[in-house]
Amino acid sequence: MNNKTSARKKIRYRIRKKISGASQKPRLSVFRSNTDIYAQLIDDDNGVTLAAASSKQKDIAAQKAPKIQKSKLVGAAIANKAKELGISTVVFDRGGYIYHGRVKAVAEGAREGGLIF
Repeated sequence: MNNKTSARKKIRYRIRKKISGASQKPRLSVFRSNTDIYAQLIDDDNGVTLAAASSKQKDIAAQKAPKIQKSKLVGAAIANKAKELGISTVVFDRGGYIYHGRVKAVAEGAREGGLIF
């Protein structure tokens, strides 16, 4: 493991010590790869993923847009799925990434979709 990933792992564990999601207020976890971005609503009490969205979904992947734009669409998609489940508030977990760029775009998309965090 190189220096950058081990540093991110440390940050991720530090964040996870402080936050956790419940069934009424799940954790909105973000994972960013070089090409795609993924978001999950996680209930840590039961260890269950309630909903997930990614930039690989057909409706999002079909759009010719920059990665930041697609990230915003992923945030909106996860917000819609949360609404269907009757969830309005979440805890945001940036997953060790800096709150900037694509991670920030997911958060903004989710907020515009109606999630509160």
